[in-house]
Amino acid sequence: MRHRGLLIVVLVGIGVLLAGNRLIDAAPPAEVEADRLAVVWTSGDPDVAHRMVLMYTNASKRNGWFDEVRLVIWGPSQRLLVGDKDIQAYVARLQESGVVVQACQACSDSYGITDAIRALDIEVKYMGVPLTDFLKDSQWHVMTF
Repeated sequence: MRHRGLLIVVLVGIGVLLAGNRLIDAAPPAEVEADRLAVVWTSGDPDVAHRMVLMYTNASKRNGWFDEVRLVIWGPSQRLLVGDKDIQAYVARLQESGVVVQACQACSDSYGITDAIRALDIEVKYMGVPLTDFLKDSQWHVMTF
């Protein structure tokens, strides 16, 4: 009889443990942090622009691979953008799809093309601090070309 009582206590204890585990498993998942992509485009090569930078940025936004997609135009890519109507049209489509497009003001000022980039409805600002913030923030993935 004594063994039977002990067996019941052990079985009840196991049942409580198993029920507790199910309650833990049934808890709602923790909120997932945002997943963001910053594409830093520096290359003045049109093939790099068409065959990688713009194509991947577009696919990332269109397919929802990231919650937020940002294209940062920096250095020689700015001159390419200003001089190439096809690339301008592609960047405009990216903006229409929700990609945030920005350009580095230090570079555009040095090339004398800040007004031309702003005329494309692209935000032009000093990008050193924002890039540093992207690199330090675990929610951002940074790709450079």
